[in-house]
Amino acid sequence: MARVILQVPATAVRGSVIELRALIQHPMETGFRPGSSGEVLPRDIIRRFACAWDGEEVFSAELHPAIAANPYLAFTTIATESGTLTFTWKGDNGFAQTETRRITVTP
Repeated sequence: MARVILQVPATAVRGSVIELRALIQHPMETGFRPGSSGEVLPRDIIRRFACAWDGEEVFSAELHPAIAANPYLAFTTIATESGTLTFTWKGDNGFAQTETRRITVTP
C-alpha cells in the first residue's frame, strides 16, 4: 500500500468553495527509461485519479507517463452536505488504492 497524504478540511460552510489536496507516493516509471542493465524498465504509472463525495464524482484526472513521481493533485469543489470523500488511484500492474475522509458541512 502506498503512502498517501490528504488535506481535507474537517468542516466547511454550505456553499463555500473548499480546496482538496492529494499526494500519493509512487515511482511513476514511464517505460522509456533504461535501467542499470541497459534494458528498458517496464512502465508502472498511476493512470487514473478520482474523488467522489458520497458516491458522486467531483473530480477526476487521467495521468500519463510524463507526470512526476509521487503525483500531487489539488482541486476545488463546493461544500454541499456532510459526507464522505473517497479518493481513488488506479494504475498499471493492478495498482489500486482508496482512501476516505469525512467532512461536516454546516449551514
